[in-house]
Amino acid sequence: MIVVAGPTASGKSSLALDLAQRLNGIVMNADSIQIYRDVPTLTARPKPADEEKAEHRLYGFLEPQETYSVFQWVQSAAREIKRAWAKGKVPVVVGGTGFYLQTLIKGISAVPQTQDDIRRQIRQEVETLGYEKFLKRFQQKDPLFSFTDPQRVMRAAEVLSQTGRSITYWQSLPFQKEIEADFFKILMDLPRAVLYERCNERFGLMLRGTAVEEVRLLFSKEPPADSPILKALGVMEIKDYLDGRISQEEATEHACQMTRNYAKRQMTWFRHRFEADDVVNDVKSTDILTKALHFLE
Repeated sequence: MIVVAGPTASGKSSLALDLAQRLNGIVMNADSIQIYRDVPTLTARPKPADEEKAEHRLYGFLEPQETYSVFQWVQSAAREIKRAWAKGKVPVVVGGTGFYLQTLIKGISAVPQTQDDIRRQIRQEVETLGYEKFLKRFQQKDPLFSFTDPQRVMRAAEVLSQTGRSITYWQSLPFQKEIEADFFKILMDLPRAVLYERCNERFGLMLRGTAVEEVRLLFSKEPPADSPILKALGVMEIKDYLDGRISQEEATEHACQMTRNYAKRQMTWFRHRFEADDVVNDVKSTDILTKALHFLE
């Protein structure tokens, strides 16, 4: 299969679509925000016209109140990849969520999936105690776990509650792979100035499009405060604008800055942890197809 990785606004989705069209492929999403149904503009989901050009899978199927682990994603991706192979199609997996791609390629630790009642129990504790107090208590129970990100901490608390063992124990076990495949891994690595300019331009286009109305509709559903969709770039800035806390210009400036910061963090991750077979510095590069065809021979 072909994997196209890179930071936001780098042109990876366009490249994946082009490869899928030329190679009899199916585009498969590896972005943890594009799996949500809401705010398709802000999450840069493929447009209906693009989906008519090639089949797309694993996009826009979750509601704001739903969660989806990397384990669930990699299982879904493996099923879709096998279906593509059965139809004689080439899977073209594309996204900016490095952990998704790393799990698909290298496997995942054997951390058990959390039971629904345990998950609800942990969420209730967070709501009752408040996150800071919950975190302090959890750190006393599991001093081996060093992260403080709320999603990671709640996941670790769920595993500890369900199994009696720290999540660090489960993560120390050998990785398990959902699928065996040969991968041709492409990394979009544009010059920083070009990438930042694309980040700014893209958010401006989104704001002039349907992004504001999408955010208005999203919050009419009263999403949970910890819903991952609220982390989509620009969502909270537009919400603040709608609530009159900031101007549209301030929302744009802050969202663009956050987008650039996020792209920089993504690029740092990919450069250090993604073993690319081909690094693309120009979105107009013409030799990618040739290399992909050579790989598929």
